[in-house]
Amino acid sequence: MVNNKSNGDQGELEVVEKVPCPNCGKNLMILPPNYPLYDVQCTGCSFRAQVKTNVCKPRAVIFGAGWEIMDKVLKSGFITPPLIANFKWEEKGTKRQEIRFYPFIPKENLKKYKLSKTARRANYWMFRYEGLDKLPLFILFNS
Repeated sequence: MVNNKSNGDQGELEVVEKVPCPNCGKNLMILPPNYPLYDVQCTGCSFRAQVKTNVCKPRAVIFGAGWEIMDKVLKSGFITPPLIANFKWEEKGTKRQEIRFYPFIPKENLKKYKLSKTARRANYWMFRYEGLDKLPLFILFNS
């Protein structure tokens, strides 16, 4: 059975294999597990980004992660980390993939929510990215 963690891990591998650094063009590398806020970084410059993999067509709302660390970063005056969204889906029997880069996501596009009391992480605060269809983006890979 495939779960969100294995999808995410596989998605990060796909990003570093298929996409060069959007800043300098060198290779990206995966950061260690549980590294705060970022999933990949460039091997040649200071670029870092969060990666979110979704098994669906590109859409305006995707799930983020735990709210606590993001909230602390935003309250400290830092901006939301850049986002690389890896969308994978099947269309008319053909596998499709689009990897998008969102260089800037305003705070207003992060929506906090609480998991239910019956969830595995009961009452845990999370966030989702909303309004992605209205934000500037770069398509890094399309097949």
